[in-house]
Amino acid sequence: MSLVLRRLPLCVLIFLVLLGGSGATAQTALPSLSDPAVSPDGREIAFVSGGDIWTVAAAGGEAHLLVTHPATESRPLYSPDGTKLAFVSTRTGAGNIYVLTLATGELMRLTYSDRPDALDGWSHDGRWIYFTSSVNDVAGQGDIFRVSTAGGTPLEVSHERYLNEFESAPSPDGQTIALMAKGLSSTQWWRNGHAHIDETEVWLKPMAESGKYQRLLKADAKHAWPMWSVDGKSLFYMSDASGAENIWVVPVAAPESAKELTRFKEGRVLWPSIGDGGKTIVFERNFTIWKMDTATGKAERVPITLRGVPASPGVTHVTETNFSAMALSPDGKKIAVIAHGEVFAASAKDGGEAQRLTHTATAESDPAWSADSMKLVYRSEAGSGEASGHNLVMYDFATGKESVLTQAGNEDSSPQWSPDGKSVAYLRNEKELHVVTVPVKDAAAADRVVATGELPGSAVTWSPDGQWIAYTLNDKRSFSQCECSSGSGWRVASG
Repeated sequence: MSLVLRRLPLCVLIFLVLLGGSGATAQTALPSLSDPAVSPDGREIAFVSGGDIWTVAAAGGEAHLLVTHPATESRPLYSPDGTKLAFVSTRTGAGNIYVLTLATGELMRLTYSDRPDALDGWSHDGRWIYFTSSVNDVAGQGDIFRVSTAGGTPLEVSHERYLNEFESAPSPDGQTIALMAKGLSSTQWWRNGHAHIDETEVWLKPMAESGKYQRLLKADAKHAWPMWSVDGKSLFYMSDASGAENIWVVPVAAPESAKELTRFKEGRVLWPSIGDGGKTIVFERNFTIWKMDTATGKAERVPITLRGVPASPGVTHVTETNFSAMALSPDGKKIAVIAHGEVFAASAKDGGEAQRLTHTATAESDPAWSADSMKLVYRSEAGSGEASGHNLVMYDFATGKESVLTQAGNEDSSPQWSPDGKSVAYLRNEKELHVVTVPVKDAAAADRVVATGELPGSAVTWSPDGQWIAYTLNDKRSFSQCECSSGSGWRVASG
C-alpha cells in the first residue's frame, strides 16, 4: 500500500474563515447491463449482467437467465441461424470461447488457450467462429484467428507481427474480413474520452492468400467493432470522430463518405453487434442496453428488468492488495479504503474481512472520518450529461445507511469534518469553500458558502474549536513568480 503526497503550488495564500454559529437518500444502485446481441430474427436480445448471460424480448421487459455460472461469461453472439449462442467464459481459465445449442442446452468448448480470447463473430454460413488472441504475438498484441464450430485447431487469419490486430468481422460472402489495427482500444475500450493512443485504422483483408490488405479508414479517431451490412457494401462501426462515441457507417467503395448515424454528445458506445437481418444494431451505453435502426439511425434505450438468481455465491471473497485511497479513523480502530471504485471498511488492528459500504456503478473516492469514528463521508460520481459531477455521500455506521449531503451537477471535493462532527467543509468547482450541516434537513439552510476564490487543490483544515477554517488560495498576482519557482509568493492572512 502506498500513499501519494500532492505538492501545493509555491504561490498560495493561507486564509482563515470565521464560522458563525434538503434531506435526501442515497442513490439506489442499478444493475449493469452490457455486451448485447440481437437474434437473427430480431425477436430477442442476449446480454450480460453480473457475469451471467440473460435474454429479453427485443422490445424490452423482464429478462431471464440463460447461462449462469460462478465464473464470468461475456460477449454472447447468436449464430446466423439463431440456433446457437457463442460466448466467452472464464470457467476454465483466462477466458475461452464456448458454443451453446439453445434447443438442447449442449455446451461445447472451442478454444483452449491460456491467454484471453476475444470473441469477434460468426461466419455467415455458421461454420467458423472468428476471434482475437495474443497467444502468438509479442507484448500482448492481438492477431485474428478462426476456429471451426465443430471443433479443432484455430487457424491464423491475420498475423502481422509487432502490430495489434483485433475485432474482426467476416463479410457476408465470406471472401473478406474487416479488422481493426493499431492503437490500444482493444484493451482500453473502457476509456471515456479521446486519446491518441486509442486511434485505430480499419482494414479489409481478402481471405485468399494472394489478396492484398486495403485500408478503409485511417487512424484519425478511435474506431472499433466493425459490422457488415447484409449486402456487404457498407460497414457499420463505433467511432469518436465527431468528438463523442457514436455509430457510423462507411461505404466500402467510397470510404470518404463515412457518416455518423447516432448523435450522442457524451458517454460511451460499447460492444455493438448487428442482427435482425441487418436492420438493428444493439449496444451498451451508460450501463444500459440500446438499439438502433440501421436505416434511420434512430436509437432508443431498451427497458429491462432482471428476473432470476445467478449461480454465483451470495458472498464473494476477494483478496485485495491495490487501493486508490485510505483513511484511518480517529480512534485508530477502523480503516476505510477505496478498491475498484467502492468503499470498504475493516478493522485497523485485526484486518480480516472488510465491510463493503457502497454498491454503485460509479466510482467513489476521498474517504474522510468524523471525529467519533462513526460516520464516513466520501465523493461519489453522480448524474449524466450537464447534471454530471461528484457529490458527497455520508455513511452512518450506527444505522448502516447512506445520506446524500450534496446534489449532482457540481464538482464537490476535499471533504473535511468539523471537530464536533456536525458539519463538513468541502470545495465546490474549485471556486467555493462550503460548509454543510449534518444531518441535512433543509438543503437551503444546511449548505452555505463561506469563501470564494481560485481554489484548485486547496488544502482545508478546521481549528480545534471548530470556529475557523484554514485553506489555501492561489495568488494570481504572483503566478509568474511561481513558474520561476520563486518562494516569495507566500503570504499569511488571519482574521
